[in-house]
Order: sequence, then C-alpha cells, then structure tokens
Amino acid sequence: MLTTNNPEELHAMLLELTTEHHDLDVAIANMMDAPATDDLLLRRLKKRKLHLKDRIALIERQLDPDVPA
Repeated sequence: MLTTNNPEELHAMLLELTTEHHDLDVAIANMMDAPATDDLLLRRLKKRKLHLKDRIALIERQLDPDVPA
C-alpha cells in the first residue's frame, strides 16, 4: 500500500516501478526464447510483472485523479 501523497515521492516510485516492469518484460521475453525454460520461474516473473502493473496504475491514478465534469 502506498504511504505517501507527496507527488515527488510518487513520481520517484513510479519511475522505479516502471523500470522494474520493463526489466521483467525483457527477462520474460528472453526466457521464452530460451530452449530450456523454468516454467515456475516464468510464472512467478509474470505474476510479479502484473503486480507491478497494478501498482503503477494506482500511482498514476493518485497523480492524475479523475475530475468530474
């Protein structure tokens, strides 16, 4: 859970999470191209990537909340 509403801290967290998400994306792609893939590790990486995606979306919503028209 996020413990801050400070925009600067949120931007820093967002940058860190998006970097990790991208790194996982590259690692997953490399593993899928490898002939001998550890399926359990691949599933765990995909699950972690999905978790990061959810956290990124949450931070983005905090930084740019919907404003009713």
